[in-house]
Amino acid sequence: MVEDLRLDSLEGVGPVTTRKLSDAGVHNVMDLIVRGPVEIAAITGMEKDTAEKIVEKARQHLVEGGIIASHFTRATEIYKHRQNIGKITTGTNCLDTLFDGGLETQALTEVYGEFGCGKTQFAHTMSVMVQKSKEEGGLDGSVLYIDTENTFRPERIVSIAKAHDMDPEKVLDRIIVARAYNSSHQILILEESGPVIEENNVKLIVADSAVGLFRAEYLGRGTLAVRQQKLNHFVHLLSRIAETYNCAALATNQVMASPDVFFGDPTRPIGGNVVAHTSTYRIYFKKSGKKRIARMVDSPHHPEEEVIFALGEAGVIDPEDIDKKTTKKVIVKKSTKKTKDLEIEATVETPEIEATVETPEIEATVEIESDDFEPTEE
Repeated sequence: MVEDLRLDSLEGVGPVTTRKLSDAGVHNVMDLIVRGPVEIAAITGMEKDTAEKIVEKARQHLVEGGIIASHFTRATEIYKHRQNIGKITTGTNCLDTLFDGGLETQALTEVYGEFGCGKTQFAHTMSVMVQKSKEEGGLDGSVLYIDTENTFRPERIVSIAKAHDMDPEKVLDRIIVARAYNSSHQILILEESGPVIEENNVKLIVADSAVGLFRAEYLGRGTLAVRQQKLNHFVHLLSRIAETYNCAALATNQVMASPDVFFGDPTRPIGGNVVAHTSTYRIYFKKSGKKRIARMVDSPHHPEEEVIFALGEAGVIDPEDIDKKTTKKVIVKKSTKKTKDLEIEATVETPEIEATVETPEIEATVEIESDDFEPTEE
């Protein structure tokens, strides 16, 4: 399969062209489809017509291999194909209901919300869940984690893996972290990700966050057009990689407060229509006390609905997992001359504490001087 995807397997692509494409970061036939003829011509310096012919040969090669669909396909065939689309469980009933089974492959899922709403925690959780077997709701694959804000924490991966009865060391070994330091570096990581995805069986690509570096580098309205063009290139590249390599793409997004909104929620995601149109699924996370609300904002077929979830040791969890009642038994012994021991049971509701509290027995001695006292039977 790997040999069939080599650049020199295409008719008319010789050693010189292969070397030129490899030097530009195009390492296999699938990379040609992902990058497109316009970008191939720009990064290699070849004529646009030549680049179009090479990309078209690559497309025909992948169609013959059954990797991508041909020009015209019946809807019944597409429907059958979508029945085999991979889905990654979130580990919760509520979010699985929202996603209709889990995070979908060959699609770009965007999660946006204010700070502390659970975006990074969700990304960490999915990085663990994708490594589960298909019988357990995962895809038995690795993760490419593009960290743009230095928020990836292996300690969190360890705690989530332990909560799901998985080996933390094996889970960490299957997560490939790429630290991006600027927007150009962030794009370069994605452009060079083809061989990494193939060699490591990557089934989930995480960009946390996808727009943070673009927002920090391009300030003011004067740079808005350039920023949007580069951001458009990044999200489209991420979407094409997910579709071509049959893996899931998860991008977190920052938000801003819209000053012209006087009623309702003023929160708006960064990136405008460029990111909105490219994302296959768009989910809004927001805080609600110690719980979180996830709302499906945009989807080709999901209904627009909201679910409540929470954050815990296992990452994202169902809200009922933190609403457990703990009952403790308090025994109070009261001793008199002839009184019997009294046992008192008290039920204490502690929704945020999962541990059972043990209260030691308390013995109190009450001395009564009256000789006329007759104890009553309790």
